[in-house]
Formats: sequence, structure tokens, C-alpha cells
Amino acid sequence: MNLLHLLLKPSARRFFEEADTLPGFTTASKLHGYIYLRWPYFYISMATGEHPLARGLMRLSRLLDRLRPSRVEARRKARRALKASGGIRYADTYHGKVLPTEEATRLVKIGREVTLTAPESVVPYQLARDIVLKNPDHIVVFDCPCRAARKNPCSPMDVCLVMGEPFASLVLEHNGKRARRISVDEAADILKAEHARGHVHHAFFKDVALGRFYAICNCCGCCCGAMAAQRNGVDMLASSGFVAQVDAEACVGCGNCVQFCQFGALKARDRALQIKSARCMGCGACVSKCPKQALSLRADPSRGMPLLVEELEKYASGGQSIL
Repeated sequence: MNLLHLLLKPSARRFFEEADTLPGFTTASKLHGYIYLRWPYFYISMATGEHPLARGLMRLSRLLDRLRPSRVEARRKARRALKASGGIRYADTYHGKVLPTEEATRLVKIGREVTLTAPESVVPYQLARDIVLKNPDHIVVFDCPCRAARKNPCSPMDVCLVMGEPFASLVLEHNGKRARRISVDEAADILKAEHARGHVHHAFFKDVALGRFYAICNCCGCCCGAMAAQRNGVDMLASSGFVAQVDAEACVGCGNCVQFCQFGALKARDRALQIKSARCMGCGACVSKCPKQALSLRADPSRGMPLLVEELEKYASGGQSIL
């Protein structure tokens, strides 16, 4: 065991030990993953551009763009070439799957270890599709790094749920003032409370987080970096596999649901509700806000399949197709 290994906390040692068992997991990926999990607030504030250093670098980049306009066109060409080639995109390395509250609650209450790879019909990205839950009842809630990076964040702050090992212990051991271990029932209560606030549950996957699912974040459109990226054309959020539908006879067009849609999929006009299905991510935030119970979710296979661990296990064992 080398000196660096001895200096690491137990959870970090477990992270590196597990990373060593993964084929193709490079030293750079190990360090990247450690930095991400060890210093999430610095990492996310840099990624969202809220950190002073990030703002300084962006100003420098804009200055260089003005001095050398060819830089801008070169980036555009590179993006077009990457899209045309089908190569690895940023979203392939870091992405979230939208979960209705029922599915999110089932995931935190899974109560057993799981090892499987979600097909692209569920997690539609080239990388980081594994669901490997070791000690799934080890759940840590910590202050949302996206909210912490904002000047006027939404509240409460402690809404991000890290599930399983080594992730839960790694976050707790290194961010103890902003994190605490909670029970499965407490995690379910947080999901319920965030749903009541109109926030969206995302199951997050990251390539350098051992290539797998590691957290359920409860996100608001005003603070969440991933939702901001989605609005700016970085396709890093996948639909739940459901879309909202309205019972036109029951709907009175009050518009109460519109203010809770984080994806701009709802519009009330002439006392009727219009749903832009292409924008709807199937989070279900609107459903519980309808005083007439006129909204519901329906499965839409064209938007992908839901993340249901039990169904994925059946699929992996050859028992039957997903739903």
C-alpha cells in the first residue's frame, strides 16, 4: 500500500479499489471521479459557471473569441463533426433519468443489492448505464451543490440523496458539515416533500462515478445545472418514459399546474390546458397540483422506458421484455 493510499479516508480507498477492478477505468478517470465526489461544491460551481474562477475563465474565453473569431467557428465545426460521427458526447458521460415520485420511492426502498446494466431504451446514453447498489440502505442526504452555488437558491438545501457504497460514505466523510446519514423512510419523506414543492427527481449517472447510478437529486429549474444545460441544448436528461395527459372534460383551465412545470410543457389558454408532449419529461409534478384531478401520466414508449429495477432484472435474466 503506497503513501497516498494511506492518506486517503476509508471510503476513498474503497472507491479507488473498486475503480481498479473496472476494465478501461483510467488513472485520469479515477482522479476525476475522486475530485467530483470529494469536492462536489467546487466541481459543480465551476461546471455551472457560478464560481469566481469559472467566471474569470469565461471572461478570458470571450476575450480570446473577440481577438480570434476563428475559435468560435472551430468549436461549431467540432460540435457538428461530433454529432455527425456519433461519438461520445458530454451528455454520454454525465446524465440524469427523470423519475416520477413513485418510481423514485421504489428505488430508495429497494432493500437489496442490485447489479445490472440498463439498456439504452431506459438510459439512452452510450456510457454510464450501470445500476450497482451495494448497501442500498446506506443513504446520505447533503446540501444540493447546484443550489449552494446560487446567490438566491431555493430551499431547503438538503435534498440530494446519495445511495449505496462507496458513494454515501465518501460524501459523508468529506462533507460532514453538509451531509448526514438518513434512513430509507427519511429519504422517502424527502422525495415526497420535494414533489410537493413541484421539484423533479433525477437518478444521476456519471462515467467517473464508477460508470453508474449514484444519486437521486431533487431539482428545480432555477438552480439545477443539468436542467439549465438541457434548456441550452445539452441533452443530458432523459424522459421518465411517461408524458402528462389531460382529461379535457374535467379540466377547467385554471392554470394552477402551469407554474409547477419545470420544462415549459404546459400552457393554459381560453380556459383549456395545452400540453406540449415533446417538452414533457414525465416527472408528474403537475399531476398532484390539479385541483380537479384532470391530469395523469401515461406511458409513452417513444420517450423511452421507465427506470424500474424489478423490470430491468427480469429483462436481464431473460424472463421477459421491459414492460
